[in-house]
Amino acid sequence: MEKRRMDAALLVLILGHLAIALEVPLDLPQPPTITHQSPKDYIIDPRENITIHCEAKGKPHPSFSWTKDGTHFRIEEDPRVTMKPHSGTLVVDISMMRAENYEGVFQCTARNNHGTAVSNNIVIRQSRSPLWSKEKNRPIVVQEGVSLVLPCRPPAGLPPPIVFWMDNNFQKLPQSRRVSQSLNGDLYFSNVRREDSRNDYICYARFTHTQTIQQKQPITVRVLNLDSINDTMAAFYNDTDLFSEAPMDERKPTFLIPPGSSSSMRVLRGHVLEMECIAEGLPTPEVSWSKVSGELPSRRTSFLHFNKTLRITKVSESDDGVYRCTARNQFGSVDHTISVSVKAAPYWISGPPKNLVLAPGENGVLTCRASGIPKPLITWTMNGIPIENSPTDESRKVEDDVIIFTDVQTGSSAVYQCNVSNEYGYLLSNAFVNVLSEPPRVMTPSNKIYQVIKNHPALLDCASFGSPLPKITWFRDLSASTLNGDNYIFHDNGTIEIPVAQAQNSGKYMCVATNALGISKNHVHLEVKEPTRIQKQREKTKTVQKGRSVVFECKVNHDETLFPTMTWLKDNGELPDEERFVVGSDSLTIVDVTESDAGMYTCIMNTTLDHDSATTELNVVEKPDPPTDLELTDQTKRSVQLTWTPGDEHNSPIQKFLIQYEDSLHHRGHWHNLTEVPGTMTTAHLKLSPYVHYTFRVFALNAVGYSNASSPSKMYKTDPAAPDENPAGVHGIGTEHDNLVISWKPLSNLQSNGPGLHYKVSWRQKKLGAEWATQNVSSNSKFTVSGTPTFSPYEIKVQAVNNYGAGPEPAVVLGFSGEDLPIGTPDNVKAVVINSTLAKILWDAVPHNSIRGHLKGYKVYYWRKHGMHKHNPDHMEKDILSFSGNHTHGMLPGLHPFSAYLFHVRVYNGKGEGPPSPTQHFKTPEGAPGPPTSLEVAKTDLDSLTLNWSPPLEHNGHITGYTLKYQPVNNSNELGPEEELALAANETSVTLPILKYSKRYKFLLSAKTSSGAGPAVSQEAAVSDEARPMSPFTNVTYSLEEDGALISWDYWGPEKNIYVEYTVDSKGVEDWQKEPANGSQNVKLKGLKVGLSYKVRVVAEGHHDQQLHYKELFVTVPAVASRQVDIATQGWFIGLMCAIALLILILLIICFIQRNKGGKYPVKEKEDAHTDPEFQPMKDDDCTFVEYSDNEDHKPLKGSRTPSNGTVKRDDSDDSLVDYGEGGDGQFNEDGSFIGQYSGKSSCRDNAEGPESSEAPSPINAMNSLNSFV
Repeated sequence: MEKRRMDAALLVLILGHLAIALEVPLDLPQPPTITHQSPKDYIIDPRENITIHCEAKGKPHPSFSWTKDGTHFRIEEDPRVTMKPHSGTLVVDISMMRAENYEGVFQCTARNNHGTAVSNNIVIRQSRSPLWSKEKNRPIVVQEGVSLVLPCRPPAGLPPPIVFWMDNNFQKLPQSRRVSQSLNGDLYFSNVRREDSRNDYICYARFTHTQTIQQKQPITVRVLNLDSINDTMAAFYNDTDLFSEAPMDERKPTFLIPPGSSSSMRVLRGHVLEMECIAEGLPTPEVSWSKVSGELPSRRTSFLHFNKTLRITKVSESDDGVYRCTARNQFGSVDHTISVSVKAAPYWISGPPKNLVLAPGENGVLTCRASGIPKPLITWTMNGIPIENSPTDESRKVEDDVIIFTDVQTGSSAVYQCNVSNEYGYLLSNAFVNVLSEPPRVMTPSNKIYQVIKNHPALLDCASFGSPLPKITWFRDLSASTLNGDNYIFHDNGTIEIPVAQAQNSGKYMCVATNALGISKNHVHLEVKEPTRIQKQREKTKTVQKGRSVVFECKVNHDETLFPTMTWLKDNGELPDEERFVVGSDSLTIVDVTESDAGMYTCIMNTTLDHDSATTELNVVEKPDPPTDLELTDQTKRSVQLTWTPGDEHNSPIQKFLIQYEDSLHHRGHWHNLTEVPGTMTTAHLKLSPYVHYTFRVFALNAVGYSNASSPSKMYKTDPAAPDENPAGVHGIGTEHDNLVISWKPLSNLQSNGPGLHYKVSWRQKKLGAEWATQNVSSNSKFTVSGTPTFSPYEIKVQAVNNYGAGPEPAVVLGFSGEDLPIGTPDNVKAVVINSTLAKILWDAVPHNSIRGHLKGYKVYYWRKHGMHKHNPDHMEKDILSFSGNHTHGMLPGLHPFSAYLFHVRVYNGKGEGPPSPTQHFKTPEGAPGPPTSLEVAKTDLDSLTLNWSPPLEHNGHITGYTLKYQPVNNSNELGPEEELALAANETSVTLPILKYSKRYKFLLSAKTSSGAGPAVSQEAAVSDEARPMSPFTNVTYSLEEDGALISWDYWGPEKNIYVEYTVDSKGVEDWQKEPANGSQNVKLKGLKVGLSYKVRVVAEGHHDQQLHYKELFVTVPAVASRQVDIATQGWFIGLMCAIALLILILLIICFIQRNKGGKYPVKEKEDAHTDPEFQPMKDDDCTFVEYSDNEDHKPLKGSRTPSNGTVKRDDSDDSLVDYGEGGDGQFNEDGSFIGQYSGKSSCRDNAEGPESSEAPSPINAMNSLNSFV
């Protein structure tokens, strides 16, 4: 059983879910447990009160006492020391006392009647920050190249200070491979340079506990070369330390620290190991590290101080061994080995001893398993007393690092202390043994709701307590079976784990804790939620130009019951508090972006259960800053080296540089592109031209655009020289038949190379023995040679010349003098007819000497003389086809069939056309004719139709006949079967006798020659005659139905737009209403009024809303359009009328009796005796009021008058009817008869009160109602 408990504790420790110590509820008896104490090594600030913590719990609550340096500390005798209530924490007031009086070793004891717990030994020490000892530092003069060490030697403080070097301006001194600070604070120079000379090398020590900084006196260093030392030695002889008497040459490294070739050091397990090697040498050596006896632990290793310090964190026994540092430069290397020995203060192997809660008769084990180097000593105490001096207990047995308890009994509760120590430290742990008998109780709150994310582990707690230890069983909802299987993991602390929670795991769970003394149940609920996921961004990086806006989207998918909150971070910090940053519901917008906005933007969506984040990098780009520092170097007559410093590229790499120049001599104020170089270069070798005053500027280009221009460079003037090139574009062309015009492209100012630019023009006729003629031309780009033979070849050359010489020998160009009109004609001109519309013309080429110019081609002139049909007129309009180049044939397309053509051919050059060749002729054969000129329907009969037509305008041959095709067409424009009829050439009319009635037909007529049929002409027509109805509508009828009039018809016409229109038949203005048929042949007219007659038309509408056909009819709607039921003949109605008549008769009889009874009572006489003129009597026959003769129409009725105080005024007479109204007390007259029935609310008045009366209706009204029914 104990093994199971130990294994369970170990398992829970590994899982790390719950505290492994068994928690005893505070309402149960238990020994003390230390819950909080000050650290073992407690350094205090002497300026503040001392607080030494000691908190503990237990039942009953423990009492506290202290020892100082091993003796009882009498708190009550020291007024400056107080103990907090219900606590062991001490507070020492040192405002009037020195803190050092309370330095020492303190230990707290907490006890109750179940045991005693003790704290660690708390060593109280006062922090110290002593001043630097006064000293005068002499200036240090050293020779350049030697090594140097500036000592710091800060005062010893508690804790040790942090050391750093700065200057008088509180700026840190720069450090490098050559100059660095050692771990002890000294400043090492591997070799000194002239720039190391300064008088403010200051070492500072910062004491963290007191937050004070101490400063060493400044050190002055002067670095001199050998000559300077000789000149200044006398001046510094008395007050200067002089190092290095001989000049220092370059040398191999040697170590400054550690000295020698080997050393050793000791480090404790878990601490930080720092080893350093600082070497001197010239040039500065580089330091590298390795482990002789193995590999360096890469994850725990770092190199500091420019590789001079090797740092290993969380040292373990595997770090024990030999390490080597190597210093190397180009003259050699040196090694130093460091032997590291790893020791260990005591440490727990499986944690400190755990509290034991045992039931009477149970067994248990307290384990104190620890290790260390060297092996530590383990001692046990019970309630603070060595266990060997404690009362004996038969149930307890001590075996080295364990105490075994067997068959414990009530009263064996105690606190045991395990102390593990060696020379490097100690461990002290309290663990109690509490003997209890308690039924189980579940500590987890009832109906606790656990929420987890889908696919994550779900841990449902069932924290319980009981003695003996309860057994935990889990159930799902109302299921009677326990949970088990691979889907669940059961921890010994009662927790059930679902490794991968899914939606189906949601629900209610029950845990049951049982032991021998009872049972306890608890319900918890599990809710599995969908995870929160930010929709993945397409862009991991956004690039935006400065001044524009950028939007980061952060759309999220989440469980509908969770409400995420969005947080934006910039570089893992808060967003700048600026209005430019606008946070929306699912986005972040930055307007007017600046360069400082660049960075990493992270959107974090948090819910109560999970979170997700997405990061996008923002790059802010802008066009680059202009280059600076333009400098001209390597200057020669024809080149210069231009260098510059690039400006800020603003996060967009520079792609290229554009170099421009200005020529102040020839074109001041105008800049020209010279060359481009890649963006990685900052130098350009520029080729220059002579006789130019150059000024350069540079532009930088990145993805955003070009920068502004740099500042111009200094002017660079090149010397004049002879031209390097001759003009290009030299041509020789004649403009007249007897001249030659020589032209060229003049050189630019940049190409002139010097003043006095002109051109030497040379020409000669290209024939044997011809001599060159020469002419100098300036300020012009052409020259005309006159008197040349027509179209003769000439050799031409143009050379550039200036005051400094002539350009290179020019190339010879071939030109021709002017052209003249050709004088030759093509021979052997003939035509070959291909078909009725195409002919091929052939000719012989004209000799070259007859062309007198550049041959451009040949032109064929042709025209139709006449058609070979008697109906065709003559056509004399000429057509021209040109054939460029040296062709000897060409095709003439688009000719008229059955026609006679004439043609001739001319040659042409750049000057114009030559004379025509002799006119030739050819004829084209017959072709297909054109369409007939017309096709008309001349007459239609009942079953036949006559067509007339005219012959084609273009016969294109002899007409051999006509072809007529026709097809029927239905209302949907669908074509029926096609019929074909051949007709003679001399026919222009035909009658078709076999057409059917009520049909439309489509006709196609084409003419034909021996070459074939021509295109057809079409026509559509319908067969009709006088026997056919004039309207295409037939069988137009109507029928009346309950909801309207249904209009129906038959229609055979071609029109598609059919509708029905109707209006009331009257002599006034007709208001027509329209109802479309929508392709149907019937329409229902709704909403017609009964008793009226309507005029109705069925209309066929053509194009442009024109009514082509309509059919009219009249529709009359009778007074009762639908079947009515005579209510007077219904039995239920007759019975109702009889009942109403009987009721009216009874009411009339009652009213008559009441009137007669009114005269038998004295009250009636008294009423008649009243002379109040305001009282309005009522008519006896109809219960209506009688009008008074005094015409006081505006006086109110007496019975309705109300005084100003809102009460009804009583009459003076006791017999007034007012005394007998409803609501008053009933009274009797002298003979004992009841008179309350004669109050003001009689049956007649009730009838006059309106529809609220509950009496029967008036007989007159009832009769009127009856008459209306009848």
